[in-house]
Amino acid sequence: MKVTFLGTGTSQGIPVITCSCIVCRSADHKDKRLRVSVLVETDDKTIVIDSGPDFRYQMLRAGVKDLDAIVFTHEHKDHVAGLDDIRPFNYLLKKNIDIYAVERVQHALRREFSYIFAEAHYPGLPQIDLHTINDETFYIGNTAIVPLDIMHYKLPILGFRIGDFTYITDAKTIPDATVEKIKGTRVLVVNALQKEQHISHFTLAEAIEFAEKIGAETTYFTHISHNLGLHEHVEKDLPPNIKLAYDGLTILSE
Repeated sequence: MKVTFLGTGTSQGIPVITCSCIVCRSADHKDKRLRVSVLVETDDKTIVIDSGPDFRYQMLRAGVKDLDAIVFTHEHKDHVAGLDDIRPFNYLLKKNIDIYAVERVQHALRREFSYIFAEAHYPGLPQIDLHTINDETFYIGNTAIVPLDIMHYKLPILGFRIGDFTYITDAKTIPDATVEKIKGTRVLVVNALQKEQHISHFTLAEAIEFAEKIGAETTYFTHISHNLGLHEHVEKDLPPNIKLAYDGLTILSE
């Protein structure tokens, strides 16, 4: 299984375009972060977790030629706003795209993209097949996906475990039952927004503490705001098995 980070950034703390902070002025491509999303390529399916506002450019930049499914963690705009841009895949691949989400997220999609679900379907609109998920394991092709219950402040959201790869974003608290589902994973991805306290996201220290609790062979931090600092400076102070993810990073997981 191949995993590519399409985006490792966040809308939290994104400055105005004229910002002159050190991260925004950085020439290091690892400091150029689009909204958080990940591409998972299995032996038979191409899956994206979350399609935020940067989805179209992310897919073009990564050269993605196929798309079978989008799986949503939750309904916030920085995770769903790019759904409309599946149209080219409908057109080129001549197929609907499978969408996996809990019922609450489906209600949000129906509200935000009402035209997709309208009875009078205008030609050229996104073509989807909607699938309801909950806390039970589901399959996309041959791949088993285990939903993980996470709390994003007071909002229940999902992380996902796929084989020995676990992906979590927007976490602030993680129940013990979920921790048990994660244990044994070889590659962990989890959010690390900034160093300062935040009401709905792990801080850097909280993310490190959680990573050490899980004890994965390698942990990557994502959902990073510019407030965290420069990639080069932050990563050198991390434990040896913990790294900052960056846009375009590709990893392999069994």
